[in-house]
Amino acid sequence: MTLQFAESKQMVRLRQLKALQAEKLVKAMANKHGVGYVDLSSVPINTDALKVIPEDRAKKAGMAGFNLSDKRLAIAVISPHNPELARELTRLREKKYEPTVFMASSVSLNKAWDRYGDISYAVKTEEGVIDISSADINDVLLQVSSIDQAKALLDQALASKQVYRVSKVIEIILYAAYALGASDIHVEPTETHVGLRYRLDGILTHITDFDLGTYQRILSRIKLTAGLKLNIRENAQDGRFSIKLADSDIEIRTSTLPDAYGESIVMRLLDPRAISVSLKSLGMQDDLLERMEREIKRPNGLILNTGPTGSGKSTTLFAFVKSIRSPQVKIITIENPIEYHIDGIVQTQVDVQKGYTFLSGLRAALRQDPDVIMVGEIRDEDTAKIAANSALTGHLVFSTLHTNSAAGTFARLADLGVTADTLSVALNAAIAQRLVRKLCEHCKVEKPYMEYKEYTRNMVTKILNTMPKRDMYVPQTDVVYEAGGCAKCNNTGYKGRLGIFEVIFMDEKLEALLKTTMSEHDIKKGTRHQEVLDMREDGVAKVFQGTTSFAELQRVVDLD
Repeated sequence: MTLQFAESKQMVRLRQLKALQAEKLVKAMANKHGVGYVDLSSVPINTDALKVIPEDRAKKAGMAGFNLSDKRLAIAVISPHNPELARELTRLREKKYEPTVFMASSVSLNKAWDRYGDISYAVKTEEGVIDISSADINDVLLQVSSIDQAKALLDQALASKQVYRVSKVIEIILYAAYALGASDIHVEPTETHVGLRYRLDGILTHITDFDLGTYQRILSRIKLTAGLKLNIRENAQDGRFSIKLADSDIEIRTSTLPDAYGESIVMRLLDPRAISVSLKSLGMQDDLLERMEREIKRPNGLILNTGPTGSGKSTTLFAFVKSIRSPQVKIITIENPIEYHIDGIVQTQVDVQKGYTFLSGLRAALRQDPDVIMVGEIRDEDTAKIAANSALTGHLVFSTLHTNSAAGTFARLADLGVTADTLSVALNAAIAQRLVRKLCEHCKVEKPYMEYKEYTRNMVTKILNTMPKRDMYVPQTDVVYEAGGCAKCNNTGYKGRLGIFEVIFMDEKLEALLKTTMSEHDIKKGTRHQEVLDMREDGVAKVFQGTTSFAELQRVVDLD
């Protein structure tokens, strides 16, 4: 056995030496002919470059495209003097390509030709777009309605020996995520394997694992499609591409981050369905919704929405914007980036590298005769002051701010240089929100309220004693609900999300209070007369209404 192993090892070494000698010979021939040399065993092959030349003609001419930048096409050839090659180069120049020839070994060319299988299936990539046939889209969507089905379909594709395996895997990863309503796709390499997770209803959920070799092919393909540089592995990169559907396009915002075992990939699905949320389906209690509908129809003023990343702020603001959109109203948004395109409004995107910031965008928007302006985020003193002043000069301004509560808005704006006098006139409403998962209607489980009574006694008492229409907030019931688990909710007990809110409206008492304090505690205490639930109370009310559970509410807000 030892002798056989030694002979086998010697044969491998001999093959390696022959391959090395062959590459040296091709490199010498390239120098002789005055062209470049390439070894495609160490260079990623861009499938967009490969498909510029059809497979049959590429093999006949002994050539293969391996890199494409704009119209500059890098081509590997066996011989620079092949007549068929000359004809293909002429065709390429007629199509405005700029071909550059590199000599390569037959082993390199075979490696490139093998990749034609990756583009021979339904998937084609062109200028940041993955276009999959309607039949294949429907096939995936019909087969995936649960995590288990997504896993089974992916495992089947991963086990396939077909040459188009990687294309099929990417297709299923993207469309299974879309079918399940995932907001993000995480591809995370470890020392031994790669994990795939989807963020479903705000929670990361493991889908499957696959090998590192497949991961490298997937990484290269995603980088090429998203416009990222293949040779940069030590720095983070951001890009985007889109998926074409029959009735709409889905933008995929792509981020790569170097880690200990490769590059972590996160793809955010900007699904147009995410902003099709109506005002009524945001989750606001009925009386609060009525008040907000009045506020967003006012001709001027500042409405701020606060909360951490991923709390649904933008979705809420888009719901406001869409509800007041009309041919008589000029609406301009300043976003970073533009995630969803909405008909009937002007959307402009921040580009910090070119000096186009929220501040410069806001200044430019004011020269466009707008009625309504939405600023993606207020993060500096100048933007805060101009947004407030715009609200004073006849514009309705929507924006977001990073604070933990509605009452914290005032101290944050004071830090940004907005005076109490300006705030008291400019601000209409300060909102804070979080997202909680909704209980699955098919499997939620009744629990006696007595088990939670002591836990929530103070909040429930406050709601019952101070709020009008209190029966709407806390129905007289002896039960609440907890998560169950069934096939319809992937055994999580939850399906979908909604907001929990708190809002502080500007009124005479608050105006007087702001002359003496901007303290979050004082403002919260001094606005209880407005009879609006805070986020914890709104969450507890939704528990009693059977919408969510105490466990889910405690995951999102501190109930202690």
